[in-house]
Amino acid sequence: MTEERPNKALQVTAARTDNLYAVPPDLPVPADDGACDHLPRLPWPSVALPSTRGRLVSLAAVETDWLVVYFYPRTGLPDQDPPGGLAAWDSIPGARGCTPQACSYRDYSSELIKRGAQVFGVSTQDTAYQQEVVERLHLPYELLSDSALELARALRLPTFSVAGQNLIKRLTLIGRRGRIETCLYPVFPPNSDAAKVLRYITEGAC
Repeated sequence: MTEERPNKALQVTAARTDNLYAVPPDLPVPADDGACDHLPRLPWPSVALPSTRGRLVSLAAVETDWLVVYFYPRTGLPDQDPPGGLAAWDSIPGARGCTPQACSYRDYSSELIKRGAQVFGVSTQDTAYQQEVVERLHLPYELLSDSALELARALRLPTFSVAGQNLIKRLTLIGRRGRIETCLYPVFPPNSDAAKVLRYITEGAC
Protein backbone atom coordinates (compact mmCIF):
# COMPACT_ATOMS: atom_id res chain seq x y z
CA MET A 1 0.00 0.00 0.00
CA THR A 2 1.50 3.29 -1.03
CA GLU A 3 1.43 6.32 1.23
CA GLU A 4 -0.99 9.00 0.07
CA ARG A 5 0.60 12.39 -0.34
CA PRO A 6 -1.26 15.67 -0.53
CA ASN A 7 -1.76 17.03 -4.02
CA LYS A 8 0.18 20.29 -4.06
CA ALA A 9 -1.93 21.55 -6.93
CA LEU A 10 -4.99 21.37 -4.66
CA GLN A 11 -3.38 23.16 -1.71
CA VAL A 12 -4.78 26.68 -1.69
CA THR A 13 -3.75 29.38 0.78
CA ALA A 14 -6.71 30.60 2.77
CA ALA A 15 -7.80 34.10 1.82
CA ARG A 16 -9.22 36.83 3.98
CA THR A 17 -12.98 37.07 4.14
CA ASP A 18 -12.95 40.82 3.44
CA ASN A 19 -11.48 43.24 0.89
CA LEU A 20 -8.10 44.27 2.27
CA TYR A 21 -7.81 47.10 -0.25
CA ALA A 22 -11.08 48.88 0.56
CA VAL A 23 -12.34 50.92 3.51
CA PRO A 24 -15.66 49.50 4.79
CA PRO A 25 -18.43 52.13 4.92
CA ASP A 26 -19.55 51.31 8.47
CA LEU A 27 -16.30 51.73 10.42
CA PRO A 28 -16.43 53.59 13.76
CA VAL A 29 -15.09 57.13 13.42
CA PRO A 30 -12.12 57.89 15.73
CA ALA A 31 -12.39 60.96 17.97
CA ASP A 32 -9.74 63.59 18.62
CA ASP A 33 -8.72 62.89 22.21
CA GLY A 34 -6.04 65.60 22.27
CA ALA A 35 -3.20 63.05 22.32
CA CYS A 36 -1.36 64.88 19.51
CA ASP A 37 -1.91 68.50 20.56
CA HIS A 38 1.72 68.81 21.68
CA LEU A 39 3.29 67.87 18.34
CA PRO A 40 3.21 71.06 16.23
CA ARG A 41 6.47 73.07 16.47
CA LEU A 42 8.44 70.15 17.91
CA PRO A 43 11.80 69.37 16.23
CA TRP A 44 12.17 65.98 14.59
CA PRO A 45 13.92 63.59 17.01
CA SER A 46 17.35 62.18 16.17
CA VAL A 47 16.16 58.58 16.18
CA ALA A 48 17.52 56.30 13.45
CA LEU A 49 15.07 53.69 12.18
CA PRO A 50 15.65 50.85 9.69
CA SER A 51 14.16 51.47 6.24
CA THR A 52 12.80 49.14 3.59
CA ARG A 53 15.65 50.42 1.38
CA GLY A 54 18.25 48.84 3.65
CA ARG A 55 19.46 51.96 5.42
CA LEU A 56 18.93 53.83 8.69
CA VAL A 57 16.84 57.00 8.52
CA SER A 58 16.76 59.79 11.09
CA LEU A 59 13.96 62.24 10.36
CA ALA A 60 16.06 65.01 11.90
CA ALA A 61 18.64 64.52 9.13
CA VAL A 62 16.27 64.42 6.14
CA GLU A 63 16.77 67.42 3.87
CA THR A 64 13.60 68.26 1.93
CA ASP A 65 11.18 71.17 1.50
CA TRP A 66 8.32 69.21 3.09
CA LEU A 67 8.67 66.13 5.26
CA VAL A 68 5.54 63.98 5.46
CA VAL A 69 5.52 61.11 7.96
CA TYR A 70 2.41 59.02 8.34
CA PHE A 71 2.13 56.59 11.24
CA TYR A 72 -0.18 53.61 10.85
CA PRO A 73 -1.08 50.65 13.11
CA ARG A 74 -0.21 47.76 10.76
CA THR A 75 -0.76 46.62 7.20
CA GLY A 76 -2.51 43.30 6.75
CA LEU A 77 -1.81 40.31 4.52
CA PRO A 78 -4.17 38.94 1.86
CA ASP A 79 -4.17 35.47 3.44
CA GLN A 80 -4.45 36.43 7.13
CA ASP A 81 -7.12 38.07 9.21
CA PRO A 82 -5.94 40.90 11.51
CA PRO A 83 -4.91 40.28 15.14
CA GLY A 84 -7.85 39.44 17.34
CA GLY A 85 -10.03 38.64 14.34
CA LEU A 86 -11.67 40.77 11.67
CA ALA A 87 -14.72 41.88 13.65
CA ALA A 88 -12.64 42.90 16.67
CA TRP A 89 -10.13 44.79 14.52
CA ASP A 90 -12.80 46.68 12.59
CA SER A 91 -14.49 47.69 15.86
CA ILE A 92 -11.41 49.65 16.99
CA PRO A 93 -11.83 53.29 15.88
CA GLY A 94 -9.02 54.20 13.49
CA ALA A 95 -7.48 50.73 13.21
CA ARG A 96 -8.76 49.61 9.81
CA GLY A 97 -7.48 51.00 6.51
CA CYS A 98 -3.67 50.87 6.49
CA THR A 99 -3.45 49.30 3.04
CA PRO A 100 -5.78 51.86 1.38
CA GLN A 101 -3.82 54.64 3.10
CA ALA A 102 -0.51 53.29 1.77
CA CYS A 103 -2.00 53.04 -1.72
CA SER A 104 -3.26 56.63 -1.54
CA TYR A 105 0.28 57.87 -0.90
CA ARG A 106 1.48 55.72 -3.80
CA ASP A 107 -1.13 57.25 -6.10
CA TYR A 108 -0.34 60.83 -5.03
CA SER A 109 3.41 60.28 -4.96
CA SER A 110 4.26 62.19 -8.14
CA GLU A 111 2.19 65.22 -7.09
CA LEU A 112 3.81 65.31 -3.67
CA ILE A 113 7.29 65.02 -5.15
CA LYS A 114 6.56 67.90 -7.55
CA ARG A 115 5.86 70.07 -4.50
CA GLY A 116 9.08 69.11 -2.78
CA ALA A 117 7.63 66.58 -0.33
CA GLN A 118 9.32 63.40 0.85
CA VAL A 119 7.07 60.74 2.36
CA PHE A 120 7.81 58.06 4.94
CA GLY A 121 5.43 55.55 6.50
CA VAL A 122 6.11 54.31 10.04
CA SER A 123 4.72 51.33 11.95
CA THR A 124 5.91 48.94 14.65
CA GLN A 125 6.10 46.04 12.18
CA ASP A 126 9.58 44.75 11.40
CA THR A 127 11.40 45.62 8.19
CA ALA A 128 10.92 42.21 6.59
CA TYR A 129 7.15 42.49 7.03
CA GLN A 130 7.18 46.05 5.68
CA GLN A 131 9.30 44.99 2.70
CA GLU A 132 6.57 42.55 1.64
CA VAL A 133 3.94 45.28 1.48
CA VAL A 134 6.29 47.67 -0.36
CA GLU A 135 6.80 45.03 -3.05
CA ARG A 136 3.18 43.86 -3.20
CA LEU A 137 1.70 47.37 -3.40
CA HIS A 138 4.57 48.83 -5.46
CA LEU A 139 5.13 51.64 -2.98
CA PRO A 140 7.59 54.27 -4.29
CA TYR A 141 8.49 55.55 -0.81
CA GLU A 142 10.21 54.05 2.22
CA LEU A 143 8.62 52.47 5.26
CA LEU A 144 10.43 52.75 8.59
CA SER A 145 10.23 50.21 11.39
CA ASP A 146 9.71 51.57 14.90
CA SER A 147 9.45 48.10 16.42
CA ALA A 148 10.99 49.25 19.71
CA LEU A 149 8.75 52.35 19.82
CA GLU A 150 11.81 54.62 20.04
CA LEU A 151 10.39 57.30 17.77
CA ALA A 152 6.91 56.94 19.22
CA ARG A 153 8.24 57.50 22.73
CA ALA A 154 10.45 60.41 21.66
CA LEU A 155 7.41 62.16 20.18
CA ARG A 156 4.97 60.86 22.84
CA LEU A 157 2.65 59.42 20.21
CA PRO A 158 -0.61 57.69 21.13
CA THR A 159 -0.50 53.89 20.97
CA PHE A 160 -2.79 50.92 21.58
CA SER A 161 -2.40 47.18 22.06
CA VAL A 162 -4.17 44.31 20.30
CA ALA A 163 -3.46 40.60 20.76
CA GLY A 164 -0.13 41.36 22.40
CA GLN A 165 0.99 43.78 19.68
CA ASN A 166 1.88 47.39 20.52
CA LEU A 167 0.70 49.64 17.69
CA ILE A 168 0.84 53.36 16.91
CA LYS A 169 -2.44 55.13 16.31
CA ARG A 170 -2.97 56.54 12.85
CA LEU A 171 -1.67 60.10 12.49
CA THR A 172 0.26 62.17 9.96
CA LEU A 173 2.96 64.76 10.62
CA ILE A 174 3.86 67.47 8.11
CA GLY A 175 7.12 69.30 8.73
CA ARG A 176 9.37 72.03 7.35
CA ARG A 177 12.81 73.35 8.29
CA GLY A 178 13.52 70.60 10.81
CA ARG A 179 10.27 70.97 12.75
CA ILE A 180 6.78 69.55 12.74
CA GLU A 181 4.44 72.16 11.33
CA THR A 182 1.11 70.40 11.76
CA CYS A 183 -0.42 67.06 12.73
CA LEU A 184 -3.43 65.38 11.15
CA TYR A 185 -5.17 63.38 13.87
CA PRO A 186 -7.31 61.45 13.76
CA VAL A 187 -6.93 60.48 10.10
CA PHE A 188 -10.28 59.33 8.74
CA PRO A 189 -11.06 57.87 6.35
CA PRO A 190 -7.52 56.55 5.91
CA ASN A 191 -7.59 56.68 2.11
CA SER A 192 -8.22 60.46 2.22
CA ASP A 193 -4.92 61.18 3.97
CA ALA A 194 -2.62 61.79 0.99
CA ALA A 195 -5.11 64.13 -0.67
CA LYS A 196 -5.41 66.19 2.52
CA VAL A 197 -1.63 66.39 2.83
CA LEU A 198 -1.30 67.53 -0.77
CA ARG A 199 -3.95 70.18 -0.20
CA TYR A 200 -2.15 71.43 2.92
CA ILE A 201 1.17 71.70 1.09
CA THR A 202 -0.46 73.38 -1.90
CA GLU A 203 -2.97 75.66 -0.20
CA GLY A 204 -1.90 75.73 3.43
CA ALA A 205 -5.07 74.08 4.70
CA CYS A 206 -6.46 70.61 5.36
